Amino acid sequence: MTSNPLARASAAAMLGAALSNPVLPAHADVKDYQFQLVQQEAKVGDAVLAVRLVDKRTGKAVTDAVIFAKRLDMAPDAMEEMATKVEQVPSTEPGIYRFKAHLGMQGRWRLSLAAKVQGETGTVEDKLIVQAAK
Repeated sequence: MTSNPLARASAAAMLGAALSNPVLPAHADVKDYQFQLVQQEAKVGDAVLAVRLVDKRTGKAVTDAVIFAKRLDMAPDAMEEMATKVEQVPSTEPGIYRFKAHLGMQGRWRLSLAAKVQGETGTVEDKLIVQAAK
């Protein structure tokens, strides 16, 4: 059986090049994620605020994030000290995160969130403005 030494050398070179440049999966950055309000307004009093965490590269909702920090205050209306308790409640929709809070007065409320996305390093942080009206 005869073989072409040039073909064998060429194949070995291509194999070597392929092995020296492994293809690694592209990882997202925490800046590739964004929280979005489902509704921009809520009624004064007891309210449930719904947000969606979106992968901006695909537009798809992220369903497995762990939200570990949340705060709701009136900083947009120069009353940052006017804060209220925020409690995460179960959601019936995948990719929607719901929070129960008492909006004590009309105005703009800032919802600050921090989350970990499964498989990513770093923390996704965002601040959303909700308008409370009667």
